[in-house]
Amino acid sequence: MQECSAATNGRVRRWARRAVLLALGMLGAGLALWAQPGGRSQVPSIFAPESTPADQLYQLALFVLAVCGGIFIVVFTLLVYSVVKFRRRDGDDGREPPQVYGSDQLEMAWTVIPVLIVVVLFLTSARVIHSVQDAREPADAIEVTVVGHQFWWEFRYTHYGFTTANELHVPVSDPSHPTPTFLTLLSADTDHSFWVPRLAGKTDLIPNKVNHLWIDPHNVGLYLGQCAQYCGVEHAKMLLRVYVQPRDQFDQWVKEQQQPAAVDPPPDAVAGRRVFESTACINCHTIRGTVANGRFGPDLTHLMSRDTIGSGILPNTPQTVRAWISNPDAFKPDCLMPAMNLSDDEWDQMAAYLATLR
Repeated sequence: MQECSAATNGRVRRWARRAVLLALGMLGAGLALWAQPGGRSQVPSIFAPESTPADQLYQLALFVLAVCGGIFIVVFTLLVYSVVKFRRRDGDDGREPPQVYGSDQLEMAWTVIPVLIVVVLFLTSARVIHSVQDAREPADAIEVTVVGHQFWWEFRYTHYGFTTANELHVPVSDPSHPTPTFLTLLSADTDHSFWVPRLAGKTDLIPNKVNHLWIDPHNVGLYLGQCAQYCGVEHAKMLLRVYVQPRDQFDQWVKEQQQPAAVDPPPDAVAGRRVFESTACINCHTIRGTVANGRFGPDLTHLMSRDTIGSGILPNTPQTVRAWISNPDAFKPDCLMPAMNLSDDEWDQMAAYLATLR
């Protein structure tokens, strides 16, 4: 019996050491990555909030961690004390020590204290949820409708009259004159989840249900996010990019996006436009000012104004566009975009045409 107990204690100590080393290693790796030049802008961490909703969630997370940390310290201290104080000693006869029952003080303490802790955590969480979910929308707020598709994002700037894809542009919100962006979240097919950790909490996009989210970024820059709800084979490649710009740059971007596509492409792209308009591409994609008016795929009117294609998985260059349209499954299997089985010359011509959509 004693040998079994000693073996069990040895295994517990080994696993405890491994757990502590693993936790320290993960913490060190995270801090090292966070401390790298540009690391804070590239790592989608909830611990570097740049928007009011994200900051409120961050403060709540710190409070909950502090409460749980205090509970852990108390319990762990009592556990260590008990292990040391009542450890097996030489000469012990193995008899069970006297048992104490019916202590009203102890029973009251371990009932009332946990209840108070739960009540405090509940009230604090409810206050933050109310503050985030029921925020009033000012008259000058930016409104964007976000539609989740398998496996890309559609952004409709309905007040400005245009639609774009995968890269959300919003103005920076000056604390002296807040300019929040209110997002209406919809799904075109299955469940998705909009999550940019540094700007706001995770909010689901559910078919036949309208959800809402708002952000007010305090600093310009690029903020990365991800669909956080498994939505199919290529869920992991449904990335999010939010560009926070000064107001004048945002207004300039809006003016550019409101323009139709180039009506008269250069001579080397004319053939590509004919190929595009004579294939099934026009059934899925929209290019404003042309016969292409599809709604199943991303709007391509200003395709080359974006930094990435494929919902953030590839840099946007004429070469990657050519590779993507000719064989999308090579980069994103089951992405629901068919290859048209065109000739190499036709692919080159179409890529040349798409490269003019700026």
